[in-house]
Formats: sequence, C-alpha cells, structure tokens
Amino acid sequence: MVLLARPRILLSSRRTLLQVAQRYKSAQTEAHLHHIHSKVSNVLGAVYPAEKLGLSEVNENVLKAKYAVRGAIPMLAAELNAKLKKDPHSLPFDNIVSANIGNPQHLKQKPLTFYRQVLSLLQYPGLLEENEQVLIDSKLYQKDAIARARRLLNDIGSSVGAYSTSQGIQGIRETVAQFITERDGGEKAYAEDIFLTAGASSAVSYLLSILCKGQETGVLIPIPQYPLYTASLALNNSHPLPYYLDEKSGWSTNPTEIEDVVNNAIEQNIKPSVLVVINPGNPTGAVLSEEDISQIFAIAAKYGIVVIADEVYQENVFDGAEFHSMKKILRKLQKSNPGVFDNVQLASLHSTSKGVSGECGQRGGYMEITGFNNDIRQVILKLASISLCPVVTGQALVDLMVSPPKPGDESYELDQQERKSIHEALAERAGKLHATFNSLEGIECQKPEGAMYLFPRLLLPFKAIQSAEHEGMTPDAFYCKKLLEATGICTVPGSGFGQEPGTYHLRTTFLAPGTEWIERWENFHKAFYEEYRD
Repeated sequence: MVLLARPRILLSSRRTLLQVAQRYKSAQTEAHLHHIHSKVSNVLGAVYPAEKLGLSEVNENVLKAKYAVRGAIPMLAAELNAKLKKDPHSLPFDNIVSANIGNPQHLKQKPLTFYRQVLSLLQYPGLLEENEQVLIDSKLYQKDAIARARRLLNDIGSSVGAYSTSQGIQGIRETVAQFITERDGGEKAYAEDIFLTAGASSAVSYLLSILCKGQETGVLIPIPQYPLYTASLALNNSHPLPYYLDEKSGWSTNPTEIEDVVNNAIEQNIKPSVLVVINPGNPTGAVLSEEDISQIFAIAAKYGIVVIADEVYQENVFDGAEFHSMKKILRKLQKSNPGVFDNVQLASLHSTSKGVSGECGQRGGYMEITGFNNDIRQVILKLASISLCPVVTGQALVDLMVSPPKPGDESYELDQQERKSIHEALAERAGKLHATFNSLEGIECQKPEGAMYLFPRLLLPFKAIQSAEHEGMTPDAFYCKKLLEATGICTVPGSGFGQEPGTYHLRTTFLAPGTEWIERWENFHKAFYEEYRD
C-alpha cells in the first residue's frame, strides 16, 4: 500500500480510488489516481506485501547488550509514575524517587549560576553586542561571566550552532590541558592529547570500538562495574574478563587476582587487551589508593594492556579520602622506574555530568590519551570525525568545569558557596543513608568515600529468595521491585552490575533531596524482613 502526501489516500483497491475521485469531484483527479494504481499494481503484481523486520534479522550483539540502570525496575517506575499522574491517590506514595541513576538536576540539584550565565550568552551572543552594560548594571550577569563568554565565542569562532573540529575546540582543549597540569602537580599535559567528547560514554565507545577485535579480545572490568562496559563489550562481541573488588576491605583491588584473570584469559587464547578502572568507584563509592593504582600499572606494563581510567567522579570525594589521578601516578612510576613503564598506554575520562556540575543532559566530557602512538591517535580522530563533533555547548561546559571562577573574580564567592552547598548536601545524605543501612537487620554497607552511590549487601531471608525464584526473578531484583511498589524508591539490582556469586546487592544514589525517602526505605525494610522472616 502507498500513502500519498496530498491528498492523503491509502491505495488499497481500485474501488477506493474511484470513491476518492468521486469525493473530490474531479475527472483529472480520477485519471491521475487510475494512473498511480496501474503503476503500483505493476510493481506488486499478485505478491502479498513483505513482512516487517523481526528480531531474528537484527544484529544479535545489540540484542545481547543490557543496561540495568534503565532496565526492568526503572521501566516499572515509569509505569507507576504515569499512574500517579492520572490518579495521585492510586498508590501508597505520591512520587517516584529516581535513585537508580546519577542524574543530579533531575533530583533538584540546581545548576551552577556561573555555568548558566555563560551558556546563555553563548546561545544568544546578541546580548553582548547590544546590551552588555545593561546586563552589568542590572546585576543579571557578572563581568567575569561576560568575559568568559567572549573568550569562548572567540575560541568557537562562529556560533555554538556550527560544527566544531572533530577533536574539539582548540582553546577549550588548551584549558583542559592546563587543568590537568595543575591537578597533577605540574606534570605537563598537552592539548593535542585531549579529545572533547559527548560525555564519557562516547569516549568508551571510541576506545572499545578500536581495541576490541571480536572473540579474540578480552577486557578486564571491575565487578561490580558500571553496565556501560558490559553493554559495550556485547556490542563489540568481545569477552568481559571480570576481576572482583574486595568488599570487606572497602572494595579494594587485588593485584594477584587481576594477574590470575590475565593469565587464565591467555590460556584460553583470549588476548587481555584492556583493563578498565573506575575511580572513584561506580557503584561502590570506593576511592583507590596510590598503591592500588601502582599495582594496576605494574600488570599493564608487564602484559601490554591498555588502561582506561574512568575518573568522572573525581570531584565527588568525601572527608578522609583522597583522589589520585592515574595519569599522575603513571608519571611518578615512569620517573622512579626508568624504562619499565614507558610503554604503558592510558586513556583518562572525565565528564560534566557528575561532580558538582550535574549537567547530564548537556553531554560534555573529555578524554586524555597518554602513551599512544600517532597511528592510534589518528584512528581515534577518525571515529570522532564520523560523529562530526561533540555538542559545542557541552564543550563549553567542559571549559567551565575545569576552569571555574578564581579568587578575585566577581562570580567567585557565589560559585564557591553553591559548590560547597551541593557537596555538603551529598556528603550528609550519603552519611545518613549509610548509617541507616548499617542499623538495619540484613544489610551491610561499606562507607562511601566518593562518587554518588552506595552498594549495600542484602542478607535476604531464605523465604524471600524462594519467593523471588517463584516469580522468576533474582532475589535482589525481587527486593528492588517490592521496595519500588511500596515506597516509590527506584533502585537497581546488584545483578545488573555484577557481584560475587551467592551475594545480593543493590545500587542507590543519594542525590534525592531531604531524608524523608530514607525513612520510607527504613520502614519498608523492617516490614519486608518481618514478612519474609524464616
């Protein structure tokens, strides 16, 4: 069947055509439709229309990929939210708490004022040309925000609505290089090693697309891990090589176990090509020590393994913990061990989605590559070129993230106040949730050192495990479903991130404002245990 644009006619039969022609009372229309029907009939003949595409005809690697953060529990949460909108009194709660994903501004975290002042001027530069003094006099914009917008517009060269170079705007990459140099105690970073990206996820996609060669490739990933990595490996038809983090010691790494994983892969004719490190940890909230990182590089140097350092939570570190960038530790190792670590290849990732920025929807990020030869650099650039360029306003946000207002700038005091407020609120809720979990029967939770998540262990009663099996669910998914249905709190089962066999966990953010939802959770858990007590 063919659909005409004007008039909108479904060509299903000669009779339909004649009826339409009569309706339009036009001999010319009738003749035209007769002509079209004749042409269509010649093509179709007596053959029935072909069937629609089915799952058996699509890329099977796409079907294998899973992403628990937006999986079955969040989908149920969306259904319940729609139900609440139709009838606010239909459920035993009045809102959904989206604790399943690190999406700060969705959970009422306010954008930083300096960021949005600059971005608004980038979107509407006419304000600068026509009304700059009015903007200053009205106190709607600070002078340093106006100056930053002018500098960025000069770096961008035309408009945020135009494509940039595929590697990202040169001036912004220079700002990132300066930030890394200062962060790492003077260890020099270079703009040509920086690729601006649409968040950290696109950098992961570039790297794994290049480094994975199908079934012969293995990628070491921490367990528990962020599901982006297993999903990306499924798309690239390559092997995940899990190395387990030690929960009892605060989710630390075990170098002996990592090396065992490498050697076992080699024995199975799988090349361990990449080792992923998430620091601070997602979903664990752990921060790796300098010793942990050094041991990882020792393995990478010994076996020629590329290291991907997912460091998007480097701003989210709480009192008592210290973030060490992997680039800084690598440079220290190279200086103290001449020749041993010279060939280590490191890709470090950062994002505007986390930290105190929380600009998830704006898709800004960067990747710094260290130790790669120029041939590989050109392949990365080719992949970036296929996407043309990262979002230009996202690139601008990277500049703002790595170079916030400095002491003496007009925006400095307000910016510091906003950052401190966000950080303190996150730390307070993390502490409250951690203390609540450890006060309850059947939950064990490591103290969070960073990131935005807790990954508590559920010591579920056997009766609850049986009930889960009866419903065809994993026990942790069963708990998360019951929690959602009773309280509106949406979390992600630990099985979506990976966990030691025989253990059950869940991941929750602590981004939701207030503590009332934590009290809801506490009451649910007590009732759950009473219902399923052995």
